[in-house]
Amino acid sequence: MNSIEQLRLSGRLPSPKGVALAVLEICRREDATLDEVVKVVQGDPALSSRLLRLCNSARSGGRPVASIREAVLRLGMSTVRQVAMGFSLVDQYREGNGSAFDHTAFWSHSLLMAVACHELGSLARIAAADELFACGLLAQIGSLVLATAYPADYATVLAEQLGGETLRALERERLGADHDEVTAAVLADCGIPSALAEPVRYHERPEAAGFSEGSRPYQLVQLFFQARRMADLGRSPVAERNGHIAELMLLGGRIGLDAAALGEVFDQVVSQWQEWAELLKLPATSLPSFDDMASAPIPRPDQAPATGTVGKRVLLVADEPTSRMLGAALLSHVPDCTAFAAENGRDALAVAVEVLPQIVITDWLMPVMDGPTFCRALRATDWGQSIYVIMLTDEQTDETLIQAFEAGADDYVTKPVNTRALRARMRAAQHYTKLLEAWERDRAQLKQFAAELAVSNRRLEHAAMTDLLTGMPNRRAGMDALERFWRASQRTGQPVAALMIDVDHFKSINDQHGHAIGDQVLQAVARAIQAAARKDDSVSRIGGEEFLLVCHDADPRAALLAAERLRRMVRELRITVANVEVQTSVSIGVANRENGMEESDDMLRAADKALYAAKKAGRNRVCLFAGGRTHCASSNAA
Repeated sequence: MNSIEQLRLSGRLPSPKGVALAVLEICRREDATLDEVVKVVQGDPALSSRLLRLCNSARSGGRPVASIREAVLRLGMSTVRQVAMGFSLVDQYREGNGSAFDHTAFWSHSLLMAVACHELGSLARIAAADELFACGLLAQIGSLVLATAYPADYATVLAEQLGGETLRALERERLGADHDEVTAAVLADCGIPSALAEPVRYHERPEAAGFSEGSRPYQLVQLFFQARRMADLGRSPVAERNGHIAELMLLGGRIGLDAAALGEVFDQVVSQWQEWAELLKLPATSLPSFDDMASAPIPRPDQAPATGTVGKRVLLVADEPTSRMLGAALLSHVPDCTAFAAENGRDALAVAVEVLPQIVITDWLMPVMDGPTFCRALRATDWGQSIYVIMLTDEQTDETLIQAFEAGADDYVTKPVNTRALRARMRAAQHYTKLLEAWERDRAQLKQFAAELAVSNRRLEHAAMTDLLTGMPNRRAGMDALERFWRASQRTGQPVAALMIDVDHFKSINDQHGHAIGDQVLQAVARAIQAAARKDDSVSRIGGEEFLLVCHDADPRAALLAAERLRRMVRELRITVANVEVQTSVSIGVANRENGMEESDDMLRAADKALYAAKKAGRNRVCLFAGGRTHCASSNAA
């Protein structure tokens, strides 16, 4: 028996109580009626107000809903069941059990994610926004379940983990299941369909889901991932907001939201979150607007929280051992730095190449290579351009300071070194390096965004020129190709021909067999046209059952032969769909560029006249428009 089954049998897997349980039991019956659900919901004022709030939330559209019956009708019994379950769990697990897990913070974050799912779902329209709300509310429920069932063990796991896969590995090792697996079990018990539950399970790591790009599960897991990041931003400390905002802008760009549109959506999410939090008696912080947070300056080093990570790399260069020891002692009192040392400029260059320091504190007078020479050598390298250099000098004359700054120093400290003065200079240096790191991150994200935008633009350009049903170029692409071929023919004098192709009696096929079979007939004809065309010819679908084939270097005789070959290929097709065999044929109109034609549309109109003649003459034939007259081949059953 696995850990999840043990949790379920022991009663430690969350289950609905009260009204939520009654709703769940009603919805499980095949003969359940809407009136039964409405009657039960009306008996719980809290659930009633929450369902009305959800039904009337932003972007839902329509007139406000005031009655529970109308709210249940609009939301649907499935959504009512899911939302009731979610609210029931909020009420049951609002307070902690003395563990290190913060229950109120958890639900506040989950509520923010739920509202973000609802808002993004209203924009994307890939699933019902109200169902997405329920998914967002329960997306992280596995963590709460484990923290509630195993408070002491989970506190140890949280203390040891560093996030991501490490947390899941520790959960599986210590508790037998990770929070994603538990979340999936709870969602199944809540009646959340697998089409939504599966993307929820992978929302923290969409790349591990393996969904096909562009598919509905792929779009859903990306939506949940972005909603999670919105919730992270809303609940993050001030010092961490810059990184969340940069990531959100990148994610927003992937779904077509620029910074202004993303800011509008986020501000709407926060406003809704605060209203929901008041209704559910959960904490919700007051946040500045998205624009204000995005334009806020990066926190200074003394404002940033301690992370416990290795600090800034500081290289101390001094020839006297006593000076190096004194400098190292002073740096030990400066937070967030790791010190390296060298005796002179030449040795310091070797150390700098190895450790790539972010800050250098160098003495002026040293044997082998003095401070100014060392500083100029640093600035001569690409990696040394951004190092913050503090020069130690015995003198503070204008001439000395000018020499230090001209050599490339950013600041100076006079000797003997004062601890407070050095710490003040180090704060300035750390602030500079933090700004530089943020700039590098932003630049890397902008490069990534630009690359993804270029890929998206290419995909959009391809989509704009491609017929979705057949996969061949669409009318726009076909007209562009026709114009190119026309101009090439004008330049070179080589002939060019246009073949207008129409599937015979296609409306009858749709009426008799249905549009699904009609679509497959069009796909089969499209494949036949592509197979009949030469490598450099242009083929496109320009209308419902109309196709265009443009042939370069094809005189009337060659164009007629190509058209007749294509007509025979289509006539010989045996299209079988769902045990239904459909036989079809095409009528083809052919025209060449002739004297007196001024533009490509003239040739296209001539081909269209020939097509009309072919259809009028009985279909399943080829007609040529030449010299102002139409010439039709005799009907051929083959």
